[in-house]
Amino acid sequence: MNWIALTDEQQIEQIKEQSKQQPIVIFKHSTRCSISSMAKNRLEREVPANNVSFYYLDLLRYRPISNKIAEDFHVHHQSPQVLLIKNGECTYEENHNGINMQEIAEQAGV
Repeated sequence: MNWIALTDEQQIEQIKEQSKQQPIVIFKHSTRCSISSMAKNRLEREVPANNVSFYYLDLLRYRPISNKIAEDFHVHHQSPQVLLIKNGECTYEENHNGINMQEIAEQAGV
């Protein structure tokens, strides 16, 4: 898994633009949460969905970015949480034990 670190609020605008060309996944991860660690490990054991970029947000270090994501994409904050961004919009979100690569790939349409 080639995570792209999400460390700056300006990246959110870049994600919106990039999502017009290809689906983007944002994985919001709490480094102190065992469920979040299990979800991350499950994703990393699977073959990543083709033609999808995966962003990783360390929720504890970058909480303001998480808040901006929730506001911009109109989603309720969860941890762990996966958001699928297509054409500048969140088209799918899942959290906790519902996070899995097969569902992400299906929702991404790849």
